Amino acid sequence: MTDFSVSLNDDQRALQKWVHDFAVDVMRPVAAEWDEREEFPWPVVQEAARIGLYSVDFVSNGTFGDPTGLTLPIAVEELFWGDAGIGLAIMGSALAAAGIAANGTPEQLMEWVPQCYGTADDVRLGAFCVSEPDAGSDVSSLRTRAVYDERTDEWVLDGTKAWITNGGIADIHVVVATVDKNLGSKGQASFVVPRVDGLSQGQKYRKHGIRASHTAEVVLEGVRVPGSHLLGGKEKLDAKLARAREALVRPSGERSGKQPAMATFEATRPTVAAQALGVARAAYEYALDYAKERRAFGQPIIMKQSIAFMLANMCTQIDAARLLTWRAAWLAHNGTYQNAEGSMSKLYAGRTAVWVTERAIQILGGYGYTREFPVERWHRDAKIMDIYEGTEQIQELIISRAISGLRIE
Repeated sequence: MTDFSVSLNDDQRALQKWVHDFAVDVMRPVAAEWDEREEFPWPVVQEAARIGLYSVDFVSNGTFGDPTGLTLPIAVEELFWGDAGIGLAIMGSALAAAGIAANGTPEQLMEWVPQCYGTADDVRLGAFCVSEPDAGSDVSSLRTRAVYDERTDEWVLDGTKAWITNGGIADIHVVVATVDKNLGSKGQASFVVPRVDGLSQGQKYRKHGIRASHTAEVVLEGVRVPGSHLLGGKEKLDAKLARAREALVRPSGERSGKQPAMATFEATRPTVAAQALGVARAAYEYALDYAKERRAFGQPIIMKQSIAFMLANMCTQIDAARLLTWRAAWLAHNGTYQNAEGSMSKLYAGRTAVWVTERAIQILGGYGYTREFPVERWHRDAKIMDIYEGTEQIQELIISRAISGLRIE
């Protein structure tokens, strides 16, 4: 287990400062503008690509090159400290890359992950497509279908995906679809879908927060992709489906493995927790500085216990959330999740972000409720941490099943 009694090493501190400086110099000065525009911040993402922050090398090194597993959480916390909407625009392609890594072969990983990012001169985007209009947290009810055409060795996909980050504007969409509806979530597979005929953007959502991140429907109408675009390959899929069908007949039979979507989310939950940490820390630091400067009744308001105690609890909860997040990141990196630690980190950090940003508004009073101050934006951004990649109730369900060993519904 990582020893959290010691400081970050020199490389981690250098990374933290590098990303923090980018957040200060490039993200924060334009954060309010892109939030108001509700548009994808191409200039910021292109600048991130220019310096190597938005790149397959950065994500690969952060995922595989650090034995502690902390590289990505450290970087993500600083990005989301800068701005959650822009941070998600920069990190959104990582979810597509994670979907490929979780379900694909080494050859597919090498081929498709770089295409989720492109180069500094040719920036590209990835999108991970799971949720649907009638299937959000209930991934077992996906209606998007994938049918194999033996004559051409192609898969034909039809359906509509909803709430997709980079949906419709991405160069690579990783689509989770049902191949055998009788098997529920065990009858699903993931496909790499580049920009091809039949794939289009549906409605673009106008959101409460993270407005600089593009979120839209993805419509698939008779989309054809080669058999090689099935992540993991057909032989592996056929074997998984056979085990699932056997389990239907003999419930005590061999388990058929994880759902494609859940395999991706399990790996990324500590990263989402780190996103929440960044937003919470931004609000806490701003409120702390404000409380030291704002005077009332002849002294700084931090001298009042009602304010000082709020800040004390904000700081405590952020530190607790960070320790949960770093533990989960270490365990995920080393493949030793034991008790749903990823879900614990996301659940606690998400709740912390919502609570801390709300307290920051309270400390600023009426000013905090206006758009002249950033805490109201951070509060709007924080709420999504309780929702996407599994709501807080889904995290509670996962945790309760892990600690009880029972199939709690």
